[in-house]
Amino acid sequence: MTARVLLVRHPPVAKAWAGRCYGRSDMGWSRAGTVLARTLAVALAAQAPARIVHSGARRTRQLADRVAALVGCPIAADPRWLERDFGTWEGRSWDAIWRDTGDLMDGMMTDPAGFRPGGGETGADLAARVKAAWQALPTAGDTLVVAHGGPIAAIRTWLAGEPLDQMVAHIPQLGEVIVLPRQSSMPKFNPRDTLGSTTAISR
Repeated sequence: MTARVLLVRHPPVAKAWAGRCYGRSDMGWSRAGTVLARTLAVALAAQAPARIVHSGARRTRQLADRVAALVGCPIAADPRWLERDFGTWEGRSWDAIWRDTGDLMDGMMTDPAGFRPGGGETGADLAARVKAAWQALPTAGDTLVVAHGGPIAAIRTWLAGEPLDQMVAHIPQLGEVIVLPRQSSMPKFNPRDTLGSTTAISR
């Protein structure tokens, strides 16, 4: 049987961060996020993963810890699964960023490979490090990865063989679980034009 990777986006974050840009910023869950985490941890534990990986951010680590406590499997942090680095935009409201930069924000859509929001990471930077994190996952036994919207979207886009400008279509909902086959051989990767070729399996 092909090993699986269960990718889950963290639960909703504290309400104080609503409408703000957060990538590398670290915060806990909202009340709704805490409620969701309880049922999500049980559902993920029922999948009996052989191991758990999280990004190291509080909002992913807490869920990973809950599942690990239920399953009793190894758990590890891999910062390559962290959300995109938004540089000087971190922590600011999207409205304030728009007032200061205007149409510059459109660069995330019009130049996903080369644009650096707030001087942070390009889409190509994000895709390259997450691809390396994916390739480091074992090919035997199921792995649960608790991560963020950007990294999950990057992997799904790569495996679907689509260009970087399609990443936005692959961003999961908060708390959503995406199940992908972990194959031993993966397509060649050029982060500046495509994220690869294999169809993702989702649920």
